[in-house]
Amino acid sequence: MTLTKSKYYFEALDNYPYSLPDCLEALNYALSYDPEDADSLCLMGRIYSEMLTDYEKARLYFEEAMQCDVTNLNVPQYYIKCLLDNEDFHEAEKLIKYSLKIKGIDKSAIWLHRSLLSEKRGSLINALKFLDEAKKYCFTEYSLNIVKERRKFIKSKMPKKTKQKQIKKKEETK
Repeated sequence: MTLTKSKYYFEALDNYPYSLPDCLEALNYALSYDPEDADSLCLMGRIYSEMLTDYEKARLYFEEAMQCDVTNLNVPQYYIKCLLDNEDFHEAEKLIKYSLKIKGIDKSAIWLHRSLLSEKRGSLINALKFLDEAKKYCFTEYSLNIVKERRKFIKSKMPKKTKQKQIKKKEETK
């Protein structure tokens, strides 16, 4: 990574998401120095995905970033989020499986995305199971709190058993 490209990439990252014009200017400079820089392509994908909600354009940037560096630790988590937001569940699942094999990746974040995928598919029970996996890979209080809050949220969405159903179950077991 050249010093100039690095300077522009970090300038773009520093301006994201608060000053998109400055971010885009620096990012375009970074990509002009190295059009195959996975981190710069990833940030451009994030802009299209998170700010402009142009998921198809974002996917092009993420795919290019993945082709330039298949072991990049940043690209998969943002690409997965883009796929989930665009309801491309099958592609998201494939990328999650691949990402879990990348050495050094934040597995907790990837399992959290897997949980969200199950939740979006309507399987709250599986979402909770994947949160258990995410919890195994939490190595900071912050990431553990995210998993705990997500668990609490998913459980709040689950249907509550009524007292009548509980009484009926007790009677059936007698």
